[in-house]
Amino acid sequence: MMEKKYLTPQQIVEELDKYIIGQYEAKRNVAIALRNRWRRMNTRSDIQGEIVPNNILMIGATGVGKTEIARRLAKIADAPFVKVEASKFTEVGYVGRDVESMVRDLVEQSVNMVRARKKEEVKEKAAQAVEDAILDALIPPLRSGAATHRAAGFGNSGDSNNETPTSDAELNERTRNHFREKIRNGELEDRKIEIDIKGSGGQGVGMIGAGMMDEVSMMNLQEMINGMMPKKSKKRKVTVAEARKLLLEEEAAKLIDMDEVKDEAIRRAEDAGIIFIDEIDKIASGSRKGGGSGPDVSREGVQRDLLPIVEGSTVNTKHGMIKTDHVLFIAAGAFHISKPSDLIPELQGRFPIRVELNNLTREDFVQILKEPRNALTKQYQALFEAEEVIVEFTDDAIEEIAETAFVINAEVENIGARRLHTVMSRLLNEFLFDVPDKIGPNARIAINAAMVREKLAGLVKNKDLSEFIL
Repeated sequence: MMEKKYLTPQQIVEELDKYIIGQYEAKRNVAIALRNRWRRMNTRSDIQGEIVPNNILMIGATGVGKTEIARRLAKIADAPFVKVEASKFTEVGYVGRDVESMVRDLVEQSVNMVRARKKEEVKEKAAQAVEDAILDALIPPLRSGAATHRAAGFGNSGDSNNETPTSDAELNERTRNHFREKIRNGELEDRKIEIDIKGSGGQGVGMIGAGMMDEVSMMNLQEMINGMMPKKSKKRKVTVAEARKLLLEEEAAKLIDMDEVKDEAIRRAEDAGIIFIDEIDKIASGSRKGGGSGPDVSREGVQRDLLPIVEGSTVNTKHGMIKTDHVLFIAAGAFHISKPSDLIPELQGRFPIRVELNNLTREDFVQILKEPRNALTKQYQALFEAEEVIVEFTDDAIEEIAETAFVINAEVENIGARRLHTVMSRLLNEFLFDVPDKIGPNARIAINAAMVREKLAGLVKNKDLSEFIL
């Protein structure tokens, strides 16, 4: 099988099918968009920079799978991914988050991904350095000066004729080797040792002048000051097991070139980054006839701030400058009150692929409960298995759960697949409370249609379900 980041569109859809039921059109479009990233990287260099991503606008009610499709797509691609809510942003000049923060978050996510991979690459070297540090704390090596001093015949007790000049060094080395074996065999995990932990200098200095500087400048100033300040080390008495955890992070950081990490992270964010903008319908202006004022003007301001980011611009981050020309933007919204045409025309044009996701049917709910790798029934079975209790769902029970969720969505408020969480929680909470006090290990719970109807009878009858709506 090919590496995940190089899957064909059909293989990408197959991967998405493992977690998301239905919505074939949406899966098909995101699969093409993802494969196009690889295609662009393998085109002629003179045209490569001109190929722009086809950003996607997903339209559909809450709980139909919009976010899950984008999240799973990023995992398949092993790409930097951030999810933001458009309604949280404010126009430049107002208090709140500015739209450029989503790009800074993307770069931060990319840096974390690259750093994690580099740490894995130097894991063995770091572990060896940690082992040496722990050994030095347990049995310090002889200093060369002390060894020379003893070799010259000073400080030795007993008959010097019966002792070779290097005997102390040999004894120290044998003892260290013996203890090294014990460390490797895990025999000294609870032994207390004293180690030096390096801290960072200049904490809190970045607060000066906060009112006169933007966020990126503040972060850069803080980093610069921290780099200039001497690193303070602090002695701590910890067990060998705790020391291994504390020192492994420190030793791995020494082996990683952070400048190289930042450069690679910015390249990955530029070429493979995915930004998912949820609730984009919340910044649409509703009806735009006759101009607007108040909130409508503010929403339109956010759209205009968003436009250059989606079109392609250069954003300053604490790790360096990043171009957003080839970042893939996936926007989503329910568009119950507004419609896509209520967005400003320039922004509409930057989301050329529009996909309408279908509302979930009873049959979809049945499949959601049974088929995905992370199906709710499988999640609850895993929770009970932790207590050594077996839970089994009959087919008619699953159909009854799906029917209940569908009816409540139709009569109260349609929150899509999230309604299944409400129903399953109501159905199984009593059992979860009784395990393990009343229901012990090796017990078996059979969930059938009759039990589902009995447990959920009050939920279906009660039309005011505000306390259960997620």
